[in-house]
Amino acid sequence: MTRPLHHPPVRVALVFWGIAALAYMVGFFLRVTPGVLNVDLMRDFHLDATQLGNLASFYFYFYAASQIPTGIANDRYGPKLLIVIGQAVTGVGALLFAVAGSFTSAAVARALIGLGHGVAWVSLLELSAAWFAPRVFGTMSGLSLALGTLGAVLAQAPLLVLSGWFGWRWVLAAVGVICLVLALAALLRIRNRPEDLGFDGYLPPRRVPRLSEVLAGLVDVWRYRNTALLFLAPGGICGAFLTFTTLWGMPFLVQRRAMPPAGASWVIAAMLVAFSVGGVLWGRISDRMCRRKRPYLLGGALMLGGFSLLVAWPQAPSPLLLVALLAASLGSGSMVVGFAWAKESVPQRLAGTASGVHNTGVMLGALIQLPLLGWVLDLFWDGRVAGGARLFGGAAFQAAYGVLLAWIALSLASVALARETGARPLFPSQSG
Repeated sequence: MTRPLHHPPVRVALVFWGIAALAYMVGFFLRVTPGVLNVDLMRDFHLDATQLGNLASFYFYFYAASQIPTGIANDRYGPKLLIVIGQAVTGVGALLFAVAGSFTSAAVARALIGLGHGVAWVSLLELSAAWFAPRVFGTMSGLSLALGTLGAVLAQAPLLVLSGWFGWRWVLAAVGVICLVLALAALLRIRNRPEDLGFDGYLPPRRVPRLSEVLAGLVDVWRYRNTALLFLAPGGICGAFLTFTTLWGMPFLVQRRAMPPAGASWVIAAMLVAFSVGGVLWGRISDRMCRRKRPYLLGGALMLGGFSLLVAWPQAPSPLLLVALLAASLGSGSMVVGFAWAKESVPQRLAGTASGVHNTGVMLGALIQLPLLGWVLDLFWDGRVAGGARLFGGAAFQAAYGVLLAWIALSLASVALARETGARPLFPSQSG
């Protein structure tokens, strides 16, 4: 007779997941702070728009660079070590940013934040897969993304209020301390797998691939057509959204639309929530339809239409502008379809590598667009300054958002050219 399985209690799993999810949430908070603090950062570090864009993009440079190594390290060492180290690095980065006195020191701090937070999402998913039954993995993934979105929402109006009360440096220093506390909690409490506490696990044992196999996979995965196309696709459909909500949306809403900073921050927060809802919605639609291309195209079309208004009619009535921005954000959430699509487009042995490559592509657009839009804004700057920060006219913002619009169109073309998988592996016979 076989003994009954004794899986871990949900309350135990939730403790471990909760620590990792809070770490992800705090990192998400730090990702989008430059948008709310754009005036303070330009004034205190004497930045033009190009430099501000570069400062914000340092996060994305190092976040993107960490994705494939994170997948390899999770296989070898488990998520706990990565969560502990990543959160500690994020905390140190936030503290350094709080005391930074120059662009260079602030950029180094921002790079540390991106590098530390870059391990959070993959490690959180790995922990969720190990500690929760497979039937609720999708639910836990959705809850994890929702907590991340909450962190971004808290970095809008609440950050604006707190920075007004205490100053932005003190607020970010407090966030850095919270990161270090979470790193300590992860070190003391989190366990990689239920077997570490004597419970039965949900995942079968797996062989850790050799480094040579990983490197070979990184070459092989590009042999499959969809890899490159789906690598390019989120650069516009998601990257333009990240660029707007991370940095360049607030100046447009405040300077061009004459919104009070608090009101503009709530618009950005609403966009972040719509993006999160869109991720769940498009993922569900794609699974129900057993199609990847059509939902991705429809979401991308919403993104294209919404951002077209920023270029063609930036002075549109506020209700229409808000609807367009929320529709675009909802459509941008369709980028989640790409994760499943990328894994289905290669043999199973390359699925993990394809996921890492695709996640890198998600950040590629933002890390280029943030400084590029700053350069365009500086190019059209008419010399106006207020409170130590540059002010930009309508032509500057239209030119900058025109760049995003072209990028979104390129992304849509990439999706259109990709091969449909029908929500199943294209190469089931090549799983070995």
